[in-house]
Amino acid sequence: QVNLVESGGGQVQTGGSLKLSCVASGSIYRINLMGWYRQAPGKQRELVATATSGGRIDYGDSVKGRFTISRNIAQNSVDLQMNEIQLDDSAVYYCHAQQLLQRGAGPEYAVDSWGQGTQVTVSS
Repeated sequence: QVNLVESGGGQVQTGGSLKLSCVASGSIYRINLMGWYRQAPGKQRELVATATSGGRIDYGDSVKGRFTISRNIAQNSVDLQMNEIQLDDSAVYYCHAQQLLQRGAGPEYAVDSWGQGTQVTVSS
């Protein structure tokens, strides 16, 4: 089991910046992907940004150009730098990690882990 602990949430005004951090611990074998999702009240959880071990980075359309994800593979951590924050960015932000496991000589399979979430509240 991978444990994810987020930090850095809080209150921020529109146009401001905030940095979220997440560190993975526990039974880590090979984390293939780490990233962030968010969920606002009454809405579905949506992709914010993810980064694979191979260097691929994906952003949700609403944050492109404003948010930057950075991942430290050696430290099993991922940060999210949020700039030009907008009211619609208010949400609970969840850290996500996908680990690839293998039973004996069998095929690899993916296991997803989630953090508890950190609240980001944006005011005008």
